[in-house]
Amino acid sequence: MENELTAPFPILGVAAWSGTGKTTLLEKLLPRLGEYGLKVAVIKHAHHSFDVDQPGKDSYKLRSAGAAPVLVASRQRFALMQETPGQDEPDLAELIAMMVPHHPGLLIVEGFKAWPIPKLVLYRDGIGDPAILSDRWVEAAALSAPPPIDLAASVVQLDLDDSEAIARWIVSWVSAKNDAIFSSAWASKKER
Repeated sequence: MENELTAPFPILGVAAWSGTGKTTLLEKLLPRLGEYGLKVAVIKHAHHSFDVDQPGKDSYKLRSAGAAPVLVASRQRFALMQETPGQDEPDLAELIAMMVPHHPGLLIVEGFKAWPIPKLVLYRDGIGDPAILSDRWVEAAALSAPPPIDLAASVVQLDLDDSEAIARWIVSWVSAKNDAIFSSAWASKKER
């Protein structure tokens, strides 16, 4: 049995099949979660090659010449680019570790369906395999219709089209998760 990936902040996976509306929902949720006072970081899985750099730019030339990593920074933002030759899939544990210095109140992981993290699964009727709802890490399911399979009794059911209700559930979940993180840290400290 795989152990849950942990960090000093709550991690919530948002998993769904392509075409379900993950990004559209996150675009609605992120401002709402900010209004609730949550600083939210996101790790997004890409199933294809992507580039945040452009041919002809100095950073692109330096990366192509072998610099690894390349960090490009301005007053408004920075981007870290690291080539990962020979790596089949990104290592989520390493990516989470890269988020620790940023101290998010919540880390949302979009994609990475197979990793052992608590999940909010989005399921739109007729899109993808409903077995995604039976993952043992599912804590809540946002559905467009009644569930196509029996859900575990512990899975909270939400309306996929009610982003406010989903945001409230996330805030409540984060609060409970923070309590558990604090209790665990406190217990570890007392054992020393």
